[in-house]
Amino acid sequence: MIILNLILAVVFLLILIKSTDYSIKFSSRIAKYLHFSEFIVSFFIIAIISVLPEAMISIISALQGEPELGFGTLLGSNIADLTLVFGIVAIFSSGGIKVKSKILRNNFFYLILLLFPLILGVDGNFSRLDGLILILAGILFFIKLYIESTKFRKKFNHTSKKPFIKSLFALLISLIFLLTSAYFTVRYANNLALEINIPTLLIGITILAFGTCLPELIFSLKAVKNNRDELALGDILGTVITDATIILGLVALISPFTYNPQNIYVTGGAMFLAGLFAIIFMKSDKSINKIEGLLLILFYILFVFLQFFINGRF
Repeated sequence: MIILNLILAVVFLLILIKSTDYSIKFSSRIAKYLHFSEFIVSFFIIAIISVLPEAMISIISALQGEPELGFGTLLGSNIADLTLVFGIVAIFSSGGIKVKSKILRNNFFYLILLLFPLILGVDGNFSRLDGLILILAGILFFIKLYIESTKFRKKFNHTSKKPFIKSLFALLISLIFLLTSAYFTVRYANNLALEINIPTLLIGITILAFGTCLPELIFSLKAVKNNRDELALGDILGTVITDATIILGLVALISPFTYNPQNIYVTGGAMFLAGLFAIIFMKSDKSINKIEGLLLILFYILFVFLQFFINGRF
């Protein structure tokens, strides 16, 4: 049964990733039809779609009484986004990931928000009040970002509605597949954790976190290949902030939970450090170069080894 649960968890995770890929594709078409700017497309629309895999896994796990699985998936995927995804994209880009000033302008707020889960969860407990604070913090940040940007204006055109309706229908189908596959991913991941006797938190931090960050990786690689570095950065940063505030807040709101405080020290601390290193690299020469990308990947590998060590698997 261990092999069967592993295979089924991976299969449904792959369906989840592919559904997200199609959701990004069709939501981007809809956004272009409505003439949204590139920055709002990446930081809001695509980031929201990209966050759906870990969001669905986290919310479903909370509803099923396993909020630690969602907690691990959210923070683990954030660390993977800030290190592994940034690192791989930087290495495979021609001259590193170029950073525009409007991304750097909010770096202080990015780091403050990444501290919120660590501060609120330092006592080994996430209450409904903590969840509400996280949700409000995330919403206020995005409102601030929206107000500050001079490009957040949409213009409607008068082209045929046929492609728009077709894309909207395809998006809804993709989201249905995404929700269904998320449910079964949680189910078989829980079964796997029980059978091999490892904490669900560890499953979330490693297997599920790595899997759920693949949509951001694929999208970002395509973006830098087409010289759209701003799209890649907006997608990753938007996803990370959403996970660390709004989605984690929803998990706590649905099902308050307790855990070993050392998990938040290590995982929350690693997420903040990953964000700090990424921001420092961005500010150094307004780009993340290949060497910096390699350092970020090494940070991720060290984090995974540390998690296995802490949970007694070495």
